[in-house]
Amino acid sequence: MADKDAAWAPDILGGAFEYRHIDHPDDYDGTVRSTLVRRLPQPKPAKAVLYVHGFSDYFFQSEMAERFVEAGYGFYAVDLRKYGRSLLPGQTMFRVRDIHEYFPDIDSAIALIKAEGIDSIVLLGHSTGGLTSALYMASNPAPEIRALVLNSPFLDWNLPPLQKAAVPLLSAIGRFFPGLSVRQKPDSGYAETLHRELGGEWDYRRDWKPDVLPDVDAGWVRAIDRAQRELRRGHIRVPVLLLHSAESVRPGEPKEKYGCADAILDVESIGRYGRALGDEVTEVTVDGGLHDLVLSARPVRERVYTDILRWLAALPQSPSPTASQR
Repeated sequence: MADKDAAWAPDILGGAFEYRHIDHPDDYDGTVRSTLVRRLPQPKPAKAVLYVHGFSDYFFQSEMAERFVEAGYGFYAVDLRKYGRSLLPGQTMFRVRDIHEYFPDIDSAIALIKAEGIDSIVLLGHSTGGLTSALYMASNPAPEIRALVLNSPFLDWNLPPLQKAAVPLLSAIGRFFPGLSVRQKPDSGYAETLHRELGGEWDYRRDWKPDVLPDVDAGWVRAIDRAQRELRRGHIRVPVLLLHSAESVRPGEPKEKYGCADAILDVESIGRYGRALGDEVTEVTVDGGLHDLVLSARPVRERVYTDILRWLAALPQSPSPTASQR
């Protein structure tokens, strides 16, 4: 868990960004760690945002951090175990057997944020990180988290009907043969809208965020399937802001569509399951938004930041959930 005496070090993002590793108990693969990244704020804030990235991803969106800091928030991001900065030699990237495995990564990040004198936190999750964050808030939320922001959360599979119907069977197989490889359809169209070398706007490590989604295994499918099912039985008690694109990219559509729609998930499913997450869900549909909305074209992402910050500013200053709700 988090060592309060561990040193922060300059991060690969440079400037005011720092990181520190957090060691966790060994799992089925051996040694694991998570990593907390912070953007040093001046002056010290009383509230903060904690960001949780998606699948085949890590935190690199420094512009997002700057926008929250400009609005008076401290900003922190966690690279979950076996992702990005947390990846150790010999580990299989992204391997997980239960989404609850990530909860200690979030808990330890919150403990370090609290140690810096901050007790009001907004949890912000993208894609699979949105699923993880929502499940965390529905089952074992830290009382310091006052609101949940979801950026295109992975609440349902985006698969053709026959493949989607086979997910429960594959999930059952994953219980006994978790390492069974599950191929994904190669598609670099999304990456081609993002990375500068491919015609996009952003720089990031392509070994940590591959152009083509890597193959997963049956254990990963089982972890996602069980998390989605558990979340549909849960209930989130803090206000939720649900953001997603207005459209998804459909098979056979022109490449130009990748630059103005969600190329990963089905936005209709995001809305349907997202609206049922709790009693206080605000849904925002973003015209022209990519899967990661903060990586959309500048006019689009400026609207996204405006919507998030306006929503946060309008939240009542209500007390956080009590410890008895954990």
